[in-house]
Amino acid sequence: MPQARPAAVPADGLTTRQRRNRALLMVHTGDGKGKSTAAFGLALRAWNQGWPVGVFQFVKSAKWRIGEQSALAALDAVTVEQGGEARIEWHKMGSGWSWSRKAGTETDHAAEAAEGWAEIKRRLAAGTHRLYVLDEFTYPMSWGWVDVDDVVATLAARAQGQHVVVTGRNADPRLLDAADLVTEMRKVKHPMDAGQKGQRGIEW
Repeated sequence: MPQARPAAVPADGLTTRQRRNRALLMVHTGDGKGKSTAAFGLALRAWNQGWPVGVFQFVKSAKWRIGEQSALAALDAVTVEQGGEARIEWHKMGSGWSWSRKAGTETDHAAEAAEGWAEIKRRLAAGTHRLYVLDEFTYPMSWGWVDVDDVVATLAARAQGQHVVVTGRNADPRLLDAADLVTEMRKVKHPMDAGQKGQRGIEW
């Protein structure tokens, strides 16, 4: 796409403006670092545009307040102080870390994930947010806790003007096929390969 021009213009009957403003389904997947970070960057851009943003984390610890959450909450507070409306909601939908789940049965975790997805469906139907960040959402789909076909059908039928970004490893091929933008983060090298665990300011 030299000079940000598409290689081809589809014969879809849309004007350039209509096509440019069409809401996107985006997927950040792969085994490399940066999937969630890139999605939170989108949330930052959305905040700057005055969009209502909903962040829904599926497998992050409810006790861990990550850096991006603190930063976006602070920005949202500035908006309110200046007389605007709160634009960013951050919800922990999850069952703990994907590699170290919190106490509870598999059935409990599946039910929590299913209810989290049900709440997102309600918000999509109501047009609550302009950008939805479904962080680590590929995992409940991979584990069979959320039906992939239902996700794809719901996102395809969502009301106009709602962007959605899904993050996580091993994204289902059906989700990839439905997406408008897919980015695969490929790991080349990582400190954990040398036995170094995550650290403050880098991972959170």
